[in-house]
Amino acid sequence: MSRVQVLMFGVCCLLQSDVARATNPPPMPIRPAQSTFDSSGLSYDYGEALGLSILFYDAQRAGVLPANNPIPWRGDSLTYEVDADGNDLTGGWFDAGDHVKFNFPMAFTSWVLHWGFLRFPEAYEVTGQTNMMCDMIKWPLEYFLKCWQPDTKTLYTQIGDATSDHERWESPESMTMDRPAWQVNTSCPGSDVAGDMASAFASGYLVFKDLCPGETDFAKTLLEAAKTVYAFGDEYRGLHTRCYTDAHSYYSSDAYDDELMVAATWMYKATGEQKYLTDAETLYTPTNVKGFEWENKGPVADLLLYEATQDEQYLDSTKAFLSERMPGGTMPYTPCGLVYIDDWGAARLAANAAMVALVAADDGILQGEYKEWALSQLNYLLGDNNFKISYQVGFGDYYPTNYHHRGSSCYAEFLDCDIDDPGENPHLLKGALVGGPNQDDEYEDVRTDYVQNEVAVDYNAGFQGAMAGLVYFANKGELPAAPAPTC
Repeated sequence: MSRVQVLMFGVCCLLQSDVARATNPPPMPIRPAQSTFDSSGLSYDYGEALGLSILFYDAQRAGVLPANNPIPWRGDSLTYEVDADGNDLTGGWFDAGDHVKFNFPMAFTSWVLHWGFLRFPEAYEVTGQTNMMCDMIKWPLEYFLKCWQPDTKTLYTQIGDATSDHERWESPESMTMDRPAWQVNTSCPGSDVAGDMASAFASGYLVFKDLCPGETDFAKTLLEAAKTVYAFGDEYRGLHTRCYTDAHSYYSSDAYDDELMVAATWMYKATGEQKYLTDAETLYTPTNVKGFEWENKGPVADLLLYEATQDEQYLDSTKAFLSERMPGGTMPYTPCGLVYIDDWGAARLAANAAMVALVAADDGILQGEYKEWALSQLNYLLGDNNFKISYQVGFGDYYPTNYHHRGSSCYAEFLDCDIDDPGENPHLLKGALVGGPNQDDEYEDVRTDYVQNEVAVDYNAGFQGAMAGLVYFANKGELPAAPAPTC
């Protein structure tokens, strides 16, 4: 069906809620404060990329949207999500271009975003984005608190049937399908999800205690949740994808030691209690993973443990991880200079590694070398490539417009939508990082190509933290000159 046909069909089929939205415009959204960041002399405005990334997460919100919703084309969605006992499970973020809520990558995304905020708070301050960030990251945490029910040791880990969801192409506002709630518990454990949830709660506690004014009570709630969900994941060991199969094809986990290890380090940071540091060091194994991502968290454990102990083994592991990804290492590069770790999410894997490099530089490790390499990767993603395209939607003058994302390619007011509809997505999904190019720097902006054009909450997490790192160093006058583009 063509876009014109969709519009004609939809005129007579407005939902009552959409009519109400049209006659009663929403309140003004929250706005960033005045930026004092000077981007002159830089290759790109990293502060702008940082702010756009926050808007991407706001566009992924499920549930009843707040009065300060900054995304005008998004409305309330899936307000009927409950568990078998009628407990509210609304909220959280849609995972990607689909509408499943996968808590495993969502929790990973949350704590990585917190990590970047905690490491580089000045970046959010000078760009006027602190309040926007606090508002944005509270959304998944409030949802996670609904998902964790400590009295019954029940942790909800996924909302929505992935197979059914992926068979439909529609806006979230028009969805009415069943939304099953998948859980782990004492008889069917999920230490991987519980570990990442504990990391999200513990790091969130630090964020809301120290960086978000007036949130002391919320911070305390997060810390208590962190303690109980960590204890649950530690005592009842197992992988959530062995308890139920629906997530297996999408976010299959092969181990839980790294999730519990990272969770223990965050618990130590949040509480100062030695038992958590002992747990982390007991679980520790040297990092030997393809990339830092939702499934592999070892590189962050290395840095967190090094900061806590100053033990050289953790420093050596961090250096080894980065040296394998830098020129001369074991990872291949595209002709135009992007480290190419995997076909899926090539852009996010390069950005994630760049974030690790910038945090390591902030720890005083090979500062010039790591900053320059991170710049080369992030500048590639923002336009230093053969197409001069920004792989972040809405940044610069040339960026993807046919990204694989249901909500932004459909009109909420109309009941029909087709992935093959011609033309650009009608809504601009500001800030989203797409999958990116292939190993030959080739890229095609086609909505049906979900490898190159999918967006996902975990894709932006390290990217946003890396942008915060660049802003932080630039604002201090400590960012080296950008390396010349290869292409």
